[in-house]
Amino acid sequence: MKIHTIATILGLAAAASAEVFMHETFSDGAAWEERWTPSKHKEDLGALKLTPGKFYADENKSVGLQTAEDYRFYAVSAPVTPFSNKDKDLVIQYTVKNEQSIDCGGGYLKLFKELDPLNFTGDSEYNIMFGPDICGSKSMVHAILNYKGTNHNLKKTVSAPNDVLTHTYTLIIKPDQTYQVLVDGEEKAAGSLLEDWDFLPAKKIQDPEAKKPVDWVDEAEIDDPTDVKPEGYDDIPEFIPDPGTFLVHFIIIEAEKPEDWDDEMDGDWEAPSVANADYLGPWSPKKIANPDYKGPWVHPEIDNPEYKVDNEIYAYDFGRVGFDLWQVKSGTIFDNILITDDIKAAEKAQKEVSDLAEKEKEAKEAFEEAERKVAEEKAAAEEEAKKAEEDANVEETIEDELDEPVEDEHVKDEL
Repeated sequence: MKIHTIATILGLAAAASAEVFMHETFSDGAAWEERWTPSKHKEDLGALKLTPGKFYADENKSVGLQTAEDYRFYAVSAPVTPFSNKDKDLVIQYTVKNEQSIDCGGGYLKLFKELDPLNFTGDSEYNIMFGPDICGSKSMVHAILNYKGTNHNLKKTVSAPNDVLTHTYTLIIKPDQTYQVLVDGEEKAAGSLLEDWDFLPAKKIQDPEAKKPVDWVDEAEIDDPTDVKPEGYDDIPEFIPDPGTFLVHFIIIEAEKPEDWDDEMDGDWEAPSVANADYLGPWSPKKIANPDYKGPWVHPEIDNPEYKVDNEIYAYDFGRVGFDLWQVKSGTIFDNILITDDIKAAEKAQKEVSDLAEKEKEAKEAFEEAERKVAEEKAAAEEEAKKAEEDANVEETIEDELDEPVEDEHVKDEL
């Protein structure tokens, strides 16, 4: 699903400061191949094609870029207007439609400062990776930001819708180092970059010079010195001989060593034993509060000398976007890729897509109903053909039987 014109829909004339760095709707047919460059790092990378999919609310507005081969890696990228989001809001937004009922595969978008498109691989360094990743029971939205050469994933968990409909994914990063992750315009995660990613080391660390005092008492309870073990406590055995193993005419017969028992071969014979109900286990004195207890020792902390405030973690330079994916079952359609600094414009664009998405549900139901009717008609035709074949076989059998020669009974009698 797409929005036809950037100028009209996004209202750029009314917002002179707002900029759109990329707005890809794949609405100009084969011209997309002039913008998007497939990587050449592998010979068997998956092919991509333009299609509105099996079902859609509006065929022209629903055309997007679809993965077209199963069990394939995909790597394709396109340039964006070079820009920096320093001192600006950054909005990354696009739609994903997994109409193949995806079982395992990515659907995320990567943004780069620079990239050699022909050698684009999964190891190519990126600034941001954002979007859904579904495999088996796991269905999540990645938001990975690179900081000083290291990728850091969002610590919060955001679930991705796992169905066959079109969904909009939006990431907003602001100069005050806050962010939002939205799915279909609904906020799923928000907060501080510093709190929800581990970009920086801890502000405080344990003082390496501090040691717990040797006389520190951290045992809350001690043995009661006045508690004494009862006399004869240790004389009670844990097991006792089984008083009897046979019951004959209500008379208990004590176990005896078998006549064929060989002490040299079988070892010393011992009568069967049972647990002693009077056995109380190892004795230990009662516990009382420790009068010298000082509580848990807390390691003193100091300012971490490695911690440095960075107010520009959010800021990147951008020059290219790309999809680097693995999919077991192909069929995902990507569309409406919008990179801008205008949050209101992105909201408006998402609303346009959302309105079409509602109608897409009706189109899906109509498509499934049509498929059901086709399947029923096919099954009926096959059944009719099968019955016709059976009838033809029966008729052929009857004709064969009628064609068999019948011996004349009168001639037979004369013979």
